Amino acid sequence: MTASQWLPLAVLASSLLPGLLIFALPEERIGLRTALNLFGAVAKLTLVGVLLVGVQAGNTYSVGYTVLPGVDLMFKADALALLFVSLSSVLWLLTTLYAIGYLEGSPHRSRFFGFFSLCVTATMGIAMAANLFTFFVFYELLTLSTYPLVVHRGSGAALRGGTIYLAYTLGGGALLLTGIVWLHSLVGQVEFTHRGVLSPLSPHYADQLRMIFLLLIAGVGVKAALVPLHGWLPNAMVAPAPVSALLHAVAVVKAGAFGIIRIVYEIYGVEFAQSLNLLLPLAVAASVTIIWGSLRALAQDDLKRRLAYSTVSQVSYITLGVALFGPVGTIGGLVHLVHQGIMKITLFFCAGNYAETLGTHKVSEMNGAGRRMPATTLAFSIAALGMIGAPLTAGAVSKAWLSDGAQALGLEWVGWVLLASSLLNAAYFLPILYRVWLKPAPARWPQEHSAAQGWRETTWLLLLPPLLTAAATLAAGIYADSEFSPLAWAQLIARREYLTPVP
Repeated sequence: MTASQWLPLAVLASSLLPGLLIFALPEERIGLRTALNLFGAVAKLTLVGVLLVGVQAGNTYSVGYTVLPGVDLMFKADALALLFVSLSSVLWLLTTLYAIGYLEGSPHRSRFFGFFSLCVTATMGIAMAANLFTFFVFYELLTLSTYPLVVHRGSGAALRGGTIYLAYTLGGGALLLTGIVWLHSLVGQVEFTHRGVLSPLSPHYADQLRMIFLLLIAGVGVKAALVPLHGWLPNAMVAPAPVSALLHAVAVVKAGAFGIIRIVYEIYGVEFAQSLNLLLPLAVAASVTIIWGSLRALAQDDLKRRLAYSTVSQVSYITLGVALFGPVGTIGGLVHLVHQGIMKITLFFCAGNYAETLGTHKVSEMNGAGRRMPATTLAFSIAALGMIGAPLTAGAVSKAWLSDGAQALGLEWVGWVLLASSLLNAAYFLPILYRVWLKPAPARWPQEHSAAQGWRETTWLLLLPPLLTAAATLAAGIYADSEFSPLAWAQLIARREYLTPVP
């Protein structure tokens, strides 16, 4: 087996094998469990670095195995796959560090980290899937591996949230499978290919292809939290903070958004999808989700639920970029896949810090938290301003490219949607920043678990990850024009999906 074949498999194995070993560990083997977690995360990051260098140089990495006649399990590490893989690998390492600190002293840690590793393995499989069958297998594995994480605490609320999550995601999987089987009956096995594979079909199949598109988008749209398929996401916020971070920034909603990207660009092809009049309805669905999620976020006092509805809104920026027929909008959507991830995981890390250190779960309980936890609150503030689209942040870059993409098409209404979204983002984030920095702190916090130790307001395992991701939020904005930035990689991908020149 050549390096081009074993590298994608090694990326999968770097989380799968440690995860299987962790399941077998007794709870008291804390050191070994931590070592396995960190070894897997660092090994994966190293392997992904090798793939990034190779793909940028034009190398191809792929491997496949026949499961049944005409049905293959296939993987490829192309530029689009590595956009998602690199984001997930970096954030997995940081989330692993955070989860080790967050779950210190908690029961069932071997079970948690075992499923945690399986979840990341499924995410890697989704990203590197080379055909629809492989995508579906790992898409469903992601559902099954994240359910135990959502219900980890075992409370009534956790079990209810998990049941809702499972009902939505399995229903979405059924729709996705229906679309895959229908499409297979027309063209056989569908491999992901630059600019799509369906344009040679006769116009006679146009109506069927529109229905199949609806089924496929609805299937992945559940995890992407498109309205009205988003109801599971706020209910899943009963999960521990590391799981919330995983759901919103690393795995589940990103898997749905990534599925939309693959369907539009590499099954239908963006130009063929435009010829079938599929992109405008998708843009409308994304825009409705953007506004609806922001409006619902305004009404939430629970901090994690406010952030959950913010995710409903922000992830649809990716779908909106996909639906804008032009490379500029595409670049905006692709780069937001990364930018939203680093900003949103910062916010959830910080929400977990407030809950674990001060016992605060509601926005109304956060008065003066910035004075007690200045480093956490600084990280939260940077990420919140990034979500609003403040200059020098990752969010500003995404919104600028999306706005320019809409303007290039003459879609003024999309520009108004983006402006309204930014104003609504400000309306639900700025009052939090006012509370934490400018309002006086209470005489006592709801349940303060640990006293501040100098500059270290909480344990370093909880403090370091949000500070690093907040710094990345600024770096992605300030150094957006760098040849190693997420924006540069999104431009590389767009050049391969369009016949027209890409900026």
